[in-house]
Amino acid sequence: MKKAFLQLHIAVFLAGFTGILGRLITLNEGMIVWYRLLLTAATMWILFGLMKKLRKISVADILKISGVGFIAAMHWVTFYGSIKYANVSVALVCFSAIGFFTALFEPLILKKRMNWTEMVLGLITLTGIYVIFHFDTQYKTGIIIGIISALLASLFPIFNREFLKRINVETMLTWQQTGGLVVLSILLPFYLQQFPEKHFLPGWENLGWLLVLAWFCSVIAFQLSGYALKRLSAFTVNLTFNLEPVYGIILAFAVYRENQFLSKWFFVGFAIIALALIIHVYLLVKLEKKLTADAANSLS
Repeated sequence: MKKAFLQLHIAVFLAGFTGILGRLITLNEGMIVWYRLLLTAATMWILFGLMKKLRKISVADILKISGVGFIAAMHWVTFYGSIKYANVSVALVCFSAIGFFTALFEPLILKKRMNWTEMVLGLITLTGIYVIFHFDTQYKTGIIIGIISALLASLFPIFNREFLKRINVETMLTWQQTGGLVVLSILLPFYLQQFPEKHFLPGWENLGWLLVLAWFCSVIAFQLSGYALKRLSAFTVNLTFNLEPVYGIILAFAVYRENQFLSKWFFVGFAIIALALIIHVYLLVKLEKKLTADAANSLS
């Protein structure tokens, strides 16, 4: 369990850089995600192939995993879109709504009982986002897109956990990135008609940041979170990913001085979200102690 938490927190730390990279890369959100998928998928086929980690799976599984890959791709498109319409800090705070949507969708998709504690914690997080939405009106469009991004982000860890019961992490991730790339490539011409991009080829600086995004924030982070997902619930993984805004916002404050442009209501909302995270950590520690005590009693 401790190893899974360590892997998860390293993945979260790496994911915290994605917001900064989304602003550093000057391409539009559709092109950023397309290049991210291209570089990530190519790296996984080569790296995991050389490591002999790729396994043969059925066509039905490939199609299902590819569909989830497309959901992930649309999450990234909306996430980077939220950055463009608001800023890094607002987009990352909206991402924390993933806890609420996971608590809502996981029981529906997996046909399990609703966990009302998880739902309440998710609603507390959503309340924090509403405070920012209500009082920082300049960011409303970015917040709406960010909420859609969080909704999409809540879905693929739920499906992934089911895939990981019978498919290894590397095979699932490789087909997921490949499937997302194929579907996005089909839709990208239509997307670019609505949101034109002047430069289709990234310059050297953009390419460098795209490689960081693909190798560190995708290949390594996805692999670590995939291992953690085998041991932890999708809700625990998603709510722990609420630390991503913490890391990302600190970076945004340091690099872009975004704290100078945010009102007090942003910090009030963020404090409410942090409260939900603290309560969740407390409940997890309490549960782990109870499970340890029960195990010790059963052996005595």
